[in-house]
Amino acid sequence: MDLIMGLIDLNENCNEMLEMARLRPLAAFPFAGRYRLIDFVLSNMINSGVSNVAILPKGNYRSLMDHLRSGKEWDLARKKDGLFFLFSNDNEPEVVGYNWSGFSRNLIDLHNNLDYLRRSSQKYVVVTGSSMVCNLDYRDVADFHAERKADITIIYKDYEDAEEQDFSGATMIETGDRGRVMDMEVLPVKPRSKKLSMTMYFLERQLLIDLIDITVSRGGTSLLRDCFLKNLYNLKIYGYSFPGYVARIHSYESYFKRSMELLQPEVYQELFFQNGSIYTKVKDEPPTKYLKDSKVQGCLVANGSIIGGKIKNSIMFRGTRVDKDAKITNSIVMQKTVIGAGAILENVICDKDVIITAGKKLKGDPNHPIIIGKGSVI
Repeated sequence: MDLIMGLIDLNENCNEMLEMARLRPLAAFPFAGRYRLIDFVLSNMINSGVSNVAILPKGNYRSLMDHLRSGKEWDLARKKDGLFFLFSNDNEPEVVGYNWSGFSRNLIDLHNNLDYLRRSSQKYVVVTGSSMVCNLDYRDVADFHAERKADITIIYKDYEDAEEQDFSGATMIETGDRGRVMDMEVLPVKPRSKKLSMTMYFLERQLLIDLIDITVSRGGTSLLRDCFLKNLYNLKIYGYSFPGYVARIHSYESYFKRSMELLQPEVYQELFFQNGSIYTKVKDEPPTKYLKDSKVQGCLVANGSIIGGKIKNSIMFRGTRVDKDAKITNSIVMQKTVIGAGAILENVICDKDVIITAGKKLKGDPNHPIIIGKGSVI
């Protein structure tokens, strides 16, 4: 029985993505050679039996619409339910975006789309963003939610090596007896907890409708702050600890680091096959062609590419071309990029449609890679 619907809120702060965020929202960021970040949350929902999914887009979302189209690749092109795009108040800057404290000002947008929530038939709704890359089954969360008789369940990741993690711009939670959420911190300079909120919330659809309606009528603007945080002790809010791999993408440094982690076979296997496959937009392209004297070591190389140089510990997207004697190390080369003969790249992120001419040398730092903007010619 279809009990869960999905609501993907793309009002996400991606200021730290720099040049990469100029033409796309965070959800449309290319990842792992042939995917976008939104593919993971959409695939998780479909693999969990969710067939009614709404997306609340923000900013320049043309590339996202081009990628998702009708939702066919995720089995969301349906006569009943399916994929929906909700109305967004992009022309009202005073009520959208992020305020200085880091709280998303998304409540007005949600309030303007209450008719969609009211018309939906599912009992539960999972509200999420796109910045947390993982492979999870929301049915496990539903079982936990029912067992605890919770009003709201927050999905979180408990890090044993918290001192080695970057929690900048994060929301942290602290749990007590049987997982009851006792405290929440938003954008803490020095987190007191090691439990990272994955910005995924599970609750009854009617409760969400009531919270939005009541809160907006009292001047609230943020779902997290005004609906959840202010009701921390009025509602039964529990935390569900997700045991699997989580890649949090919130800056270009984290994007680069998490992408490089995919070169570890155990991480790749878990992320793409643990609880179901990850789906993406289909493109019919030939297999990658490896020319004479080419050498590839420890890489992800998508289809449609032509490799004539040497590549090590790098991610090559669809349709890339690497000419003879070019050397690429610890880099991300996105779709339809051309690396000229004899060019050398190390710790570099090349966005889509970039041309690196012959003989150029670009070298960044592993912690601060060089970013080459979309369509640039170097």
